[in-house]
Amino acid sequence: MAKPMIAVTPLLDYPRNSFWMLPGYFLGLEGAGALPFMLPVLTDKNDVRRMLGNADGLLLTGGQDVDPSLYGEEKLEVCGEISPERDNMEKLLLEVALEMDMPVLGICRGIQFANVFFGGSLWQDIPSQVGKEIEHSMQPPYDRPIHDVYVVDHTPLAKLSRQSEIQVNSYHHQAIKKLAPTLQVLAYSDDNLIEAVRLPSKTFMWFVQWHPELTFKKDPQSQKIFSAFVTACKNYAEVKNHVSEASQ
Repeated sequence: MAKPMIAVTPLLDYPRNSFWMLPGYFLGLEGAGALPFMLPVLTDKNDVRRMLGNADGLLLTGGQDVDPSLYGEEKLEVCGEISPERDNMEKLLLEVALEMDMPVLGICRGIQFANVFFGGSLWQDIPSQVGKEIEHSMQPPYDRPIHDVYVVDHTPLAKLSRQSEIQVNSYHHQAIKKLAPTLQVLAYSDDNLIEAVRLPSKTFMWFVQWHPELTFKKDPQSQKIFSAFVTACKNYAEVKNHVSEASQ
């Protein structure tokens, strides 16, 4: 079977006026047997449908803070740079992925935006609003564990990891405050911040707060997450191909 193609959201650099990509996202997917490609910045839903029609999965990458107005709050001084272009594009991407039941993996900003998309809210700044009990914004190198997360029993992540605790890296200053009602918690940290969620009504929509794209070369748990996602994308592609062949 051909490798599944996975659409990856671009990183936006406003000072350099550029769209770019960290290699770890691509390398993690390639190592799990996928062919990733970077999306342009999309503003039209028909364009999103066309682009995702050529894909078998969607990866939401890290990046700027989510606009607090999307969850009904004023932007505080402690909130970082926002990206209206990404907020709008990822809204359209998730809407279309839901329609298609396409596998989705979200990383860092990915879990934050998904929670807001599904009706939740965020802490705009963990140190000033929650506290500093756990180091959530580590210093480099980023390919090492900085704290533990506790995996919720009887969840798909528990089945995948086969551990009640896993060690993760961490590089974020925002986090889920109010959990969206349709999402299920998969893991949380010592300070009770949510570290991973999924949308149980869909085949594979997982979102993690840590950065497996920076640790997959050393960490088997990060490799498992990429592998589970790519396997779901392969299954999606197989079903899509069967439907296409049957309609011919």
